[in-house]
Amino acid sequence: MTLGRRLLVRAPASSANLGPGFDVLAAALALHLELEVRETGTFAVQSTLPVPRDRTNLLVRAFERLHPADGFEFRIDSKIPLGGGLGSSAAAIVAGLLAADHLFELGADLLALASELEGHPDNAGAALRGGFVVCDGERVHRFEPPAGLEAVLVVPAEPVPTARARAALPAIVDRGDAVFNIAHASLLVLGLCSADWRLVAAGLRDCLHQPQRAHLYPRSAQLLARAPELGALGATISGAGPSVLVWCRCDQIGSVTQALQRETDGWARVLRVSFDLHGAEVRAL
Repeated sequence: MTLGRRLLVRAPASSANLGPGFDVLAAALALHLELEVRETGTFAVQSTLPVPRDRTNLLVRAFERLHPADGFEFRIDSKIPLGGGLGSSAAAIVAGLLAADHLFELGADLLALASELEGHPDNAGAALRGGFVVCDGERVHRFEPPAGLEAVLVVPAEPVPTARARAALPAIVDRGDAVFNIAHASLLVLGLCSADWRLVAAGLRDCLHQPQRAHLYPRSAQLLARAPELGALGATISGAGPSVLVWCRCDQIGSVTQALQRETDGWARVLRVSFDLHGAEVRAL
């Protein structure tokens, strides 16, 4: 690469699980991490975010999975809330991998590498490909969001460590609960693929992970039940939480946003978001 070349990578946030689809379903959201990579002859990480400035930085670690970062400067900016269950780590991993792969024309299997570094393919698949994804082991199947579907994010000020949220889950689940989630995940995917809002609303229910984690973020958990009363289709915990993804038709989103701002005053931010259609993108500067 000629000294002085630059590129910009944008990778979206993501919401995994989507209620009943634990470790299987995810969606890309139009909040983005932006990475500018420059070949300057020296290594540096620049960011106003509370992230490491050395090679322990997750984005740099992902880059170095494909090529040494010597001589490169990484400028990182992100609108994705950290520690909220919104796929910030997956976006960083995808951005780092995509930057190295593009700069050195490697043709790497980015999904496999991102899934390996992240530990699971749902957030990584959504960040790479955009839209909605269904994960089948290491494979990721993408489909388009239905027209007219929007979302509102409730992002609490206090994060919950993912490791703590994982530890709250039992090692064994009841067969009836497993059947319940299979049925509702199927309803949700069918509703999304057919733009049937009745099925989408019916399919958002879960009994495998959200009730078990409710004690970690009780105010977020209460919004799951309150969301239909506030005019939304429903709500799901985003990833391991504590952020809440509130599902809306486009004609509902204004009134739902206002209602959520009243409900969450003093403990959370409310953000209107679209579902990201494109996934991670890279361009030369």
